Amino acid sequence: MQSPAQLAVFVMTHLQTNSNDKPETLCARAAQHSQRIALIAENKSTSYAELIKLSSIVAQQLLSILNTEDLGESRVAYLVPPGLDHVVIQWGIWKAGGVAVPLAVSHPPAELSHTLEDSDPSFVIVNSLYEEKIQEATDGDLLVIDSSELVDGNFNLDPNNPELPSINPERRAMMIYTSGTTGKPKGAVVTHAILVAQITSLAEAWGWEKNDQIILVLPLHHIHGIVNVLCCALWTGASCQILPNFDPVDTWNRLSKGDLTLFMAVPTIYMLLIKTWESAKPRNRSRWSQGASTLRLMVSGSAALPKTALERWKTITGQVLLERYGMTEIGMALSNPLHGERRPGYVGTPLPRVRVRRVDENGEELGHSTQEGELEVAGPNVFLEYWRNPKMTEDSFRNGWFRTGDMATVDKGDYRLLGRTSVDIIKTGGFKVSALEIEEVLRQHQLVSDCAVVGIPDEDWGELVAVAIVKESSGEIELNNMITWAKKYLASYKTPREFRFVTKLPRNAMGKIQKEQVKLLFLDSSET
Repeated sequence: MQSPAQLAVFVMTHLQTNSNDKPETLCARAAQHSQRIALIAENKSTSYAELIKLSSIVAQQLLSILNTEDLGESRVAYLVPPGLDHVVIQWGIWKAGGVAVPLAVSHPPAELSHTLEDSDPSFVIVNSLYEEKIQEATDGDLLVIDSSELVDGNFNLDPNNPELPSINPERRAMMIYTSGTTGKPKGAVVTHAILVAQITSLAEAWGWEKNDQIILVLPLHHIHGIVNVLCCALWTGASCQILPNFDPVDTWNRLSKGDLTLFMAVPTIYMLLIKTWESAKPRNRSRWSQGASTLRLMVSGSAALPKTALERWKTITGQVLLERYGMTEIGMALSNPLHGERRPGYVGTPLPRVRVRRVDENGEELGHSTQEGELEVAGPNVFLEYWRNPKMTEDSFRNGWFRTGDMATVDKGDYRLLGRTSVDIIKTGGFKVSALEIEEVLRQHQLVSDCAVVGIPDEDWGELVAVAIVKESSGEIELNNMITWAKKYLASYKTPREFRFVTKLPRNAMGKIQKEQVKLLFLDSSET
């Protein structure tokens, strides 16, 4: 372990080496916070100076493996659990001039195989826990490097001569694979400059500062965990504690300590935390609620947040969750305000330096009209390309605007999502119906724990409204009574005509319901 003085020499050298970067890259900026705590993981605190040092060592080792002075945007995939090694490896890839391709530790070999085949990395860095999984995914055709040897191996680095390439911000930095809710995941590529644009927009809108502390319970192969939590924290000099996995009791206990200032999660996590709180002993409830009430900001995203969950969370913690809207290709685009009214069911207004518009079916801008339209986004936050897929990249833009595929309306400047054009918008009997709207209503039924609404093909209606329901364990739902109840709150053409009762809904790693799999419940005649 180097002394603070030795680390300071290395940090100053690193800062000088990267002083020509305009705009500043995330790794270069870290030198400004050298003596602050960057990460807390595995019961160990790591300063920014140590993070810079360790990642530079990894960078030099990666360059040594390929016997080159610059990875030159070669893709480097890595399958490493959340923790210090994960961040050090990510930064090491960036410093060596490579493109970071984070893999999902939860994915089976078949899904990993698709990502590896599509990204075509020079090698893959793997924690020993997942070595067998990677071998199955690659059939032994790809160079595999042990992550512990890369991070902990003996390697002499002269702090006065890091010998790392100069990284132009316009270089490709990272490739994140889309959630795959509407087809096979696609590699969305961002440059260092795009990454910084996504970070700084959120840092400004959400008031990030160096004294902030946050815990990370989200996976690190997705933009929510990587950018919104980890990168924002490290950009501002804040501290990020990385938990090895999400556990509701552990998370509540961490929230209860009173030193955290931010928390970000997906609706599934909030609903699990609510259920855990409700089943806890009164003394734990009181302690957890008090601790959570002290945070300055709690954010929900990556999927629609049920209004009932938002209201229950407010009752438990006093916190009004901030809902926002984004996706892999654009980072975050819309957000409810840090200060001011946060309207349930709305995702707010455009973030700093992000342009958002709605267009009709002909691509004509709707302006201030209340008519529903497809969201399109432009700005420095928008991704560069789908990897090796120029046709799909071209088709995803209209006159420089990225076509999100999400439908929305606007009321008093606030955007309200109606769902995907291809999945959550159901065309039945000449009407266009929002699946999200129907789901919100059905979740208010006392015996409905969760639900997913889809449209299924029908000769007469075009599509029928169908719903898969997860029942509360405390009672049984009588179908006719459910239909009668629903008609009290929904127009007849919005009321579901097909029902399936399931024990759980199919979701991806970020908690998004996979609607195509839900549809199969109704299209498969063998289902009862």
